[in-house]
Amino acid sequence: MSENKLSIILSGNNFKYEIESVTKLFIPAERFDFTHTESDTDFLDEYILCKSDNADLKVIIKYAGQYKELSGSAEIYQHREHELCRLLYHGLKSITGINPPWGLITGIRPVKMVTGMLKVPFDEDKIKSFLTNEYEVSDKKLRLAFDTAKNQIPILDKIDSGAVSLYISIPFCPTRCSYCSFVSHSIESAFKLIPEYIECLCREIRIIADMIKENNIRVDTIYFGGGTPTSISAEQIEAVMKTISENFDLNNIREYNYEAGRADTITEEKLRVIKAYGADRISINPQTFNDEILKKIGRLHTGADTIRAYEMARKTGFSNINMDLIAGLPEETPESFKKSLDTAISLNPESITVHTLTLKRSGSLYSNGKEYLKNKSDISQMVDYSAEKLMSYGYNPYYLYRQKNTVDNLENVGYAKKGFESFYNIYIMDETQTIIGAGSSASTKLVYNNGKIERIRNYKFPYEYISRFDELMKKKEEVAECLKKISSSEQ
Repeated sequence: MSENKLSIILSGNNFKYEIESVTKLFIPAERFDFTHTESDTDFLDEYILCKSDNADLKVIIKYAGQYKELSGSAEIYQHREHELCRLLYHGLKSITGINPPWGLITGIRPVKMVTGMLKVPFDEDKIKSFLTNEYEVSDKKLRLAFDTAKNQIPILDKIDSGAVSLYISIPFCPTRCSYCSFVSHSIESAFKLIPEYIECLCREIRIIADMIKENNIRVDTIYFGGGTPTSISAEQIEAVMKTISENFDLNNIREYNYEAGRADTITEEKLRVIKAYGADRISINPQTFNDEILKKIGRLHTGADTIRAYEMARKTGFSNINMDLIAGLPEETPESFKKSLDTAISLNPESITVHTLTLKRSGSLYSNGKEYLKNKSDISQMVDYSAEKLMSYGYNPYYLYRQKNTVDNLENVGYAKKGFESFYNIYIMDETQTIIGAGSSASTKLVYNNGKIERIRNYKFPYEYISRFDELMKKKEEVAECLKKISSSEQ
């Protein structure tokens, strides 16, 4: 076994995913060796043993110079994973002194649990008691989850589950930020691929449009994401958006999103094209207004550039603008984050999304993750400030998700003024509408009337998407068959 990995021994069970997820709540930026052989503990200085002997459960933790042994039981097999994870949770909590604010909830959609129970309907106090006792969620995060759920439910009640949303992937950026794990390629390295990529993307959009027309399905929302979708030229943006306008009925689209993204890619010409072809919601994402931190993470623009881009968008006629910030960027302090948030609020966008930094394996920051964690500021203070400040200015939480390796086990939250909540963001988090993806690394999520979800993914990298395009389009036949079943309720 590798000497630089913590060993996790699974004895009598195969609960790898959840046990790893719980361990990462306390030991982030770490990789693990998994084995099913208990005798390995004789040769290890540090390890975690999770044992299930029928109903009898045991967790032994030898870590950071401490030793903990915990026992429990679960007669019902389906409960054993949860109870074993609970023992592990309490052992690591005792050893590390870390108290995860979301408790034992490791999934990315905690609000979906709340909306599901509210719709049953269960009594609110009963739901809170369940999440407190079974998952040990803190009072602060319970309030946030309930506030978000209550803002979502009126929108979810109006969803057209027979319609679909469309996601368009533009996987290119001027440079790659140090925290980023998206499949995005710098313009410098991928410049030669872009024309052919745009051509293939337009072909795929036309193929998708034919499938949707054949099944008489309405398109509800459209979302351009990336990468940075404004990293391509105005002419290339027009080519893709024109293809959409020529092949889809946009008269009943409820929301058309375009992530303008980084200020160093935004021009007035691009904004005019985006507006002319129907996009009514854009994102302009500073991440921070601190110029030194922008340099540190690999951005080529300043905070002032972001303000100019925002003012340009307003001048172009956009009346629904979102701004993204990240809490916990390298060398960020609570004071500098507060200044960035206050600057964003002063610009008066319709929505502000606050992400917590996530140490993603394919991001360059991950390799220095332990050093970063040792020197980081109090990120929970930044996140708490954002919630309090934004709500005091009339921005309410409307969607929330969590990711693996998010610093301090925190969350990402979208805040919006009343009436400016993004349908697409709610749909993708609640998984209540089919979303069809076009472009490299895009994923199609097929949602059936019985709640079943099926995912079909495009090839990950642009060069693969281009070179294997015809092969990929054969996979679209599978999407077409699924759409037939969804539209006819033949499930």
